[in-house]
Amino acid sequence: MLAIGSPTAACVRTSTTCNALLRELQQIWNDIGESETEKDRMLMELERECLEVYKRKVEEAANAKASLHQSVAAKEAELATLMAALGELNIYSPVQTEKRSASLKQKLAAITPLVEDMKMKKEERMKQFSDIKAQIEKISTEISGYSILNNAFMSSLSLDEHDLSSRRLNDYQIHLRTLQKEKSGRLQQVFGYVNDVHLLCGVLGLDFGQTVSEVHPSLHGSNQEQTTNISNNTLEGLGKAIVMLKSERKARLQKLKDIADSLFELWNLMDSSKEERNSFSRLRSIVGSSECEIIEPGVLSMELVEQASAEVERLTKLKASRMKELVLRKRSELEDICRMTHIEPDTSTAAEKSNALIDSGLVDPSELLASIESQIVKVKDEATSRKEIMDRIDRWLSACEEENWLEDYNQDSNRYNAGRGAHINLKRAERARMTINKIPGMVDNLMIRTLAWEGEKKTLFLYDGVRLVTILEDYKLTRQQREEEKKRSRDQKKLQDLLLIEKEAMYGCKPSPRKSNSFRKPNGFRANVNGSMTPTPRRNSVGGATPELLTPRSYSGRQNGYFKEARRLSVAPLNFVAISKEDIMSFASISGSDPGSPPQN
Repeated sequence: MLAIGSPTAACVRTSTTCNALLRELQQIWNDIGESETEKDRMLMELERECLEVYKRKVEEAANAKASLHQSVAAKEAELATLMAALGELNIYSPVQTEKRSASLKQKLAAITPLVEDMKMKKEERMKQFSDIKAQIEKISTEISGYSILNNAFMSSLSLDEHDLSSRRLNDYQIHLRTLQKEKSGRLQQVFGYVNDVHLLCGVLGLDFGQTVSEVHPSLHGSNQEQTTNISNNTLEGLGKAIVMLKSERKARLQKLKDIADSLFELWNLMDSSKEERNSFSRLRSIVGSSECEIIEPGVLSMELVEQASAEVERLTKLKASRMKELVLRKRSELEDICRMTHIEPDTSTAAEKSNALIDSGLVDPSELLASIESQIVKVKDEATSRKEIMDRIDRWLSACEEENWLEDYNQDSNRYNAGRGAHINLKRAERARMTINKIPGMVDNLMIRTLAWEGEKKTLFLYDGVRLVTILEDYKLTRQQREEEKKRSRDQKKLQDLLLIEKEAMYGCKPSPRKSNSFRKPNGFRANVNGSMTPTPRRNSVGGATPELLTPRSYSGRQNGYFKEARRLSVAPLNFVAISKEDIMSFASISGSDPGSPPQN
């Protein structure tokens, strides 16, 4: 009989049981009287049946082992796949598990929890990937502006279950953060563009909602359900809208400035009332402002442009009906400027000629007005270039006025009386003498400046139509003659005093106080207590023998009709040269008729 031959206790017990049963079977066969041949046959049959049972059991055990081995291998492969997909490198490998486990069931029992754990991690990792992928797809869709992404982009974001490693998850997270940052930047850019559009629409008086809705409906605040579109098309559309609005703002601003210039000019020409001007007070803030400074809502609206244009048109029509009056007013303005600057106005636009031209219809009043305005500009420019010389002329004339005052003051016999203001006049007289001493230098310097101006401008410097150099030369000549006349007058006065002294020495008589006080000659002399004659203070007439000092004012008064009166620089002193001889003879005859005087030889 075959035995399993296992050394274990179970095998021993099995063998003992089988032997006992075999002995019992043999005893039964003996009792029956079976033959040895029959016994051997039945034993062979029994051994064959046991062998078949063993074989069946071995096959079942082998199949079980193969199944377990396959399960372990599958688990190991699955674990390896999961580890590779998750990028887990710190988990115990199947080789190490095999070394630790003695049987396949132990290996299977050891690897199964690891596989289940890896599956759970894979599910969590796949969920993370799915969430990140969904966010990436959503933001990418918002950025691209398309509801369905293209195939290339979708393939780049397809979830690969064989690569769920932390490294790839980190790449997805970095990509997501990049997209989120880009989205935030685009949102800020969109909001900035929308604010610019809102400001420009407010300034131009346009509908903000309609303007941004034309770019994308989500940009209007009334649509709360739709998220703000941040695609390239939206940014490009907002950029174009801003460029268009800025261009419109620039065009309207320039148009309003042109209208404002015309309007201000017409206001000045038409003498418009303050109420009419106040209705367009916003235009004044526009004229002096740049594009970026204009932020007031509606300040560049078409309504304001149309109102200003209508006002300009109305004033233009009114101007046409009052053009003749405007021409005469502008001509009067030109003459006033010329009078103040001592420049001869152009006679081609004189009031009489202008009236005749307008009445005859030979000249368009607008052209005539433009001609007068150009003359005003020309006169103002010339006045600017003449300002330095005109200031020097004013200082010279002021000095001449001081000289006039000093002449009058010197001929006042009561100037030293201790009355109110006497000390003030004394101080002014001292200042006047200092100023008068500077007059020759003023004249010479003024002449040098004038000649330099004429050389630079290649034209003559005219003062009320007369060359200033000629006036200065005449003034210098007249002043020299006047100084010479003063010198002769002083010499004649000394000679007169000497004659009186000789007369007293010769006859030894003096006029009585009564006669001296009562004696007065009609030629301007009066007797002193000692019998001498002094000139009575008086002003010479313009036609006197003393030469007249001609300043630009008095000179121009002789040349044209701008100044009606002729003004003199100063009052000439008494001309003793012209009257002294006659007065001396008269005085001698009177003295000779005195009873106490001896007869003449």
